[in-house]
Amino acid sequence: MVFYTAQIALALSYLHKSNIMYRDLKPENILVSKDGYLRLSDFGLAKQAKLSNTFCGTPEYISPEMLMGTGHDHTSDWWALGVVIYEMLTGIPPFYDKNRNVMFLNIERAKIHWPDPQRHGIIVSDVAKDII
Repeated sequence: MVFYTAQIALALSYLHKSNIMYRDLKPENILVSKDGYLRLSDFGLAKQAKLSNTFCGTPEYISPEMLMGTGHDHTSDWWALGVVIYEMLTGIPPFYDKNRNVMFLNIERAKIHWPDPQRHGIIVSDVAKDII
């Protein structure tokens, strides 16, 4: 998982240095090549800009600033990476709810909840929590 996370971070960093916001990071857009390296796909929402007010992306991975309409920049991609890491560790995005409006409120206001190791059998290390 560390290797995959590093590859995604490098890809995002490359895009950001080129002034490109990816804006649709999610597991479905991360492809694994036969040699084990990752590729980002689907650049349909990517935008060359420093700031945007466009509401776009997949609901589970949208950043709070995008939801609030205050304008977003490349940091929304880093938010989405944190969501993807959480999902790789636990199997579900951190603020997921079947009700989209509740999920959006969770993204805007809720604190992140970590799985209970006894109940769920999932242990998220302090280092992973810090990175997320």
